[in-house]
Amino acid sequence: MAKKSAVARNLKREKLIKKHAAKRAELKAVLHNRELSPEERFQAAMKLNKLPKNACPIRAHNRCELTGRPHAFYRKFKISRIALRDLASQGQIPGVVKSSW
Repeated sequence: MAKKSAVARNLKREKLIKKHAAKRAELKAVLHNRELSPEERFQAAMKLNKLPKNACPIRAHNRCELTGRPHAFYRKFKISRIALRDLASQGQIPGVVKSSW
């Protein structure tokens, strides 16, 4: 089980990302628009820098929804390899069978 503080911090980041997503997208569109003047694009960059650092989507970490484990994360199932193996062995995941040979 992961530290509860790390899991809580990541949840806080995800909320912040959702809150500022529209504003970030709008500012980035202005920033990448080559038809605008350099001054307008610079102002957009300054506003983008003023947003909280944790509002950037790259700062959120993929974590297992069951255990909070940050490593060996399967995006398709949104769980870690250990939790995936346990659930697959119990037959909890449809279409997944533990292989043996």
